[in-house]
Amino acid sequence: MEKHKKQIAVIGGRNASRKALNAAETIGKLIANNDWRLICGGLGGIMEAACRGARSENGTTIGIVPSNRRTDANEFVTVPVGTGLGIARNSIIAHSADGAIAIAGRYGTLSEIAYFLQLGKPVITLHCGWEVKGVFPAKSPKEAIKIIAKSL
Repeated sequence: MEKHKKQIAVIGGRNASRKALNAAETIGKLIANNDWRLICGGLGGIMEAACRGARSENGTTIGIVPSNRRTDANEFVTVPVGTGLGIARNSIIAHSADGAIAIAGRYGTLSEIAYFLQLGKPVITLHCGWEVKGVFPAKSPKEAIKIIAKSL
């Protein structure tokens, strides 16, 4: 039986700068290269960029989509999960992942960060404009991966 692989959430918004999207894609690659699974909200923007990066390295990507239609997941999701829960799906992501890397984002991302912190799971931020007690800011994708690896 396959050992349980770590599942790292990449959380962030559908609308993001090119810099943030590039960082998400790099983080996706690094997650796959660490033999971890990537879990996200399954839609576009940061989520799609991270999935694209992970898939380019043959990684597994899990998309927890807000609708009940698995086909709503971006094309780089290998395991789509339709929830029909809207933004409440953020709780599923937090409960399913071992830690999170937040890239840019807005209130949805902030709510996911809160779930992770309430569950006592590590959160690393990159290109985020807020200061949240209990999160670990990173300056680069490599640093974000290094911090989360130490935290697991």
